[in-house]
Amino acid sequence: MKTKTTILLVLVSTFTFAQTVRDSITFDPQKQQNAAQSILSGNYGKSVIVGAYGELTYNQPESKNGELDVQRLVLLFGYKFNDKTQFVTEVEFEHVEEVYIEQAFVNYSLASNVSLRGGLMLVPFGIINEFHEPTTFNGVERPSVDNVIVPTTWREIGFGIAGRFNNLSLGYQAYVFNGFKSTSFDGQGGVNGVLKGSNALRGGRQKGIQSTIDSPTLSVKFDYYGFPGLRLGLSGYFGDTQADDDVEDIDGANIGISMVGLDMRYAYQRFTARGQYVYGSLSGTDSYNDLTGNDLGSALQGWYLEGAYNLLPTSKQQRLFAFVRYEQYDTHAETAGLLTRNDAYNRNDLTTGLSYHIAPGVVFKGDYQFRNNALSGSKVDNRLNFGIGVWF
Repeated sequence: MKTKTTILLVLVSTFTFAQTVRDSITFDPQKQQNAAQSILSGNYGKSVIVGAYGELTYNQPESKNGELDVQRLVLLFGYKFNDKTQFVTEVEFEHVEEVYIEQAFVNYSLASNVSLRGGLMLVPFGIINEFHEPTTFNGVERPSVDNVIVPTTWREIGFGIAGRFNNLSLGYQAYVFNGFKSTSFDGQGGVNGVLKGSNALRGGRQKGIQSTIDSPTLSVKFDYYGFPGLRLGLSGYFGDTQADDDVEDIDGANIGISMVGLDMRYAYQRFTARGQYVYGSLSGTDSYNDLTGNDLGSALQGWYLEGAYNLLPTSKQQRLFAFVRYEQYDTHAETAGLLTRNDAYNRNDLTTGLSYHIAPGVVFKGDYQFRNNALSGSKVDNRLNFGIGVWF
């Protein structure tokens, strides 16, 4: 009995003292870390590290009932095997009823400027897909560009390298992943297509769930941080979609994807700004639509600009940001074959509100969104949002 008690006390002590404080009120983009980076750099000689982030939201569309939601709660775990080898995982609970593994990868440090990584990882594209902890961005909801164009949270299984060259002020990542799933056999002689015009590639995310792969894809990102307070990113994603064995040889079962993105983050005293532009070219969509009956566009693009100002003195630990963000996103930027462009897919949002960081890792948010699209006579409901976000 004594032996069991001693073991239990050791485990509890290890779990307790291995936790680290994450200061999410670091708005200098050159010093910001996401959850995985924080785990990898935060062991401080301990073997186990734990943490979590989560957000509760209230969305009130104009003239409709509001919705309250525990949108997500993510549990973070890391383990340090030795000075070179670490494991990182995130277990996500969505809407109190769905459970996903958001990340699960091994990081092996070959040298100070290069690490090998393998497992379920975030695809390094844009800002929000890697930095989506609720205390790191303004607005109750993530930007629509990072939902419809970049299908955040976008993660797949793969391997590759990551690191930085501080003498060049350059960070880099390069991975080989499985791709989006495009089609499957419906069991009745037909083909199901999961990619469509309204949200483009989002339905094809495989998320590490018995993922189909027949042709790997390439993902690369470079970050430049050579000017004080400024961080610039260049992302690329290239490859073909994946289809089940029963349909992969049918004409139109797969499409080709080439996506590039530019992003910018800047901070100076009480002012912060960020922006992003994404363009994606999809090949073979005419055959894909003929096969599936869907309306997938042959090009998608989106961009946004955001500015924020801290209304509290910099001497205060708390921050109160007033912000405004304008974004435009179009999943029918181009269409192929006989498909007619749908102007309802050419959308824009204007979001303005407040982010009140009451302590490192705790934020209260409120905003109002003016939403529109290019379809004549169409009406999109504006929306009022409130939220609470935590990260530790």
